[in-house]
Amino acid sequence: MKRLWRAEVLLMGVALCAQAADAPKWVSAPAKEHARANPVAGRADAAAAGKLLYGDHCAQCHREDALGDQKVHPSLRTERVRTATDGDLEWFLRQGDLRHGMPSWASLPAAQRWQIVAYLRSLPPEK
Repeated sequence: MKRLWRAEVLLMGVALCAQAADAPKWVSAPAKEHARANPVAGRADAAAAGKLLYGDHCAQCHREDALGDQKVHPSLRTERVRTATDGDLEWFLRQGDLRHGMPSWASLPAAQRWQIVAYLRSLPPEK
């Protein structure tokens, strides 16, 4: 019985590590960043500007429809992205994740990063 319990604990630990390795970087956004609100949320003009910025900076990897290639470049219309806070997404755009091929967009003004987030929020969910 003790061996079975140890094996279950070991398997749970391995599963948690695998899940953490697969988790997007924004899950480690500091609480202050996580709680930030998008100052242009819900504005059609901001989403339209974000669409143009997305086309210039994001579409080459995540495609024009934001569905990615399902291999290296993930879809930005998944439940995982949709449940991230606006603050998480803006923080992730600013930080990037070069290890996984995501550049930092810290060189973009904050207003433009927020517009990209507004655009992503305007997209329908992945089917």
